[in-house]
Amino acid sequence: MLRTTIDFSVYLVVRALIALIQALPLSTCDKAASFLATLAGRVFRIRGNTVDGNLHIAFPEMSAEERDTITWQMWRHLILMICEIAHTPRKVHETNWREHSTIVNQEPFVRTLLSGRPLVVISGHFGNFELGGYLMGLFGFPTYTVARTLDNRFLDRFINEFRGRTGQYILPKKGSGADVQQVLENKGILTLLGDQAAGQRQCWVDFFGKPASTHKAVAVFSLGNNAPTMVSYARRLGDPLHYEVGPVAICDPREPNFEYGTVPLLAQWYTDHLEQLVRQSPGQYWWLHRRWKGEPGVRRKRDLPKQREVA
Repeated sequence: MLRTTIDFSVYLVVRALIALIQALPLSTCDKAASFLATLAGRVFRIRGNTVDGNLHIAFPEMSAEERDTITWQMWRHLILMICEIAHTPRKVHETNWREHSTIVNQEPFVRTLLSGRPLVVISGHFGNFELGGYLMGLFGFPTYTVARTLDNRFLDRFINEFRGRTGQYILPKKGSGADVQQVLENKGILTLLGDQAAGQRQCWVDFFGKPASTHKAVAVFSLGNNAPTMVSYARRLGDPLHYEVGPVAICDPREPNFEYGTVPLLAQWYTDHLEQLVRQSPGQYWWLHRRWKGEPGVRRKRDLPKQREVA
């Protein structure tokens, strides 16, 4: 009973905060995000050691001042992203989505979506991936996303209602293997985050020159179902709610001489492309989450795919 009361109280606070954000113009949210980013990144240094450590791994050549700038940009992006998500249902619709997004690589993007085959879409903690899923539904392509169920059931239901508003359905991270397989057998679209640490027993890839674990299932879903696989993104362009969206790379297991026919090779392929996106806009990546956890054993380190130039 106490836990339910606490969870519901937290839910009410979050709803009140979102209502406040929705009452403010996005221009005001933009200014507030800049101010709050200074507090979070420079005054209170929230998760400061983790952020700075991650940036030092990814960009060892950067000065402390450059890392500080990216840290501030990251916090501004995250805070503004929350504001954008709150405003999206009221501001982005089937009739005006072109005012808020520009689709890149449109021809292969649409051709792959209309192929009549199962599709695996991989993104990362980069840009506004929540908006990316929302837009896919507006485009007429419902998706299924594997995500961890929140401990607070009221918040979990509220967030999933937002995601499902245009047709983004959430599958729980635990125990959803049969559901995922059914989605792919029915030629559905499965969307996954490809940059989550997965522990010692998972697949190891090279990310910014350092081994990082990733879930084998991401590549297994693609290879096991001969599903075209797309690395996609939604990157903010200047003003709030103005994004560039689309695929940065697409591969197909049915292609002749397919180069990524094993889990390590395919995992390294999408990791390389995610890294490329982050390098282009490092201020829009979630540096506060621990991407590098642990170290692979001697055997796994030896078997890491050699880093290739991203095609």
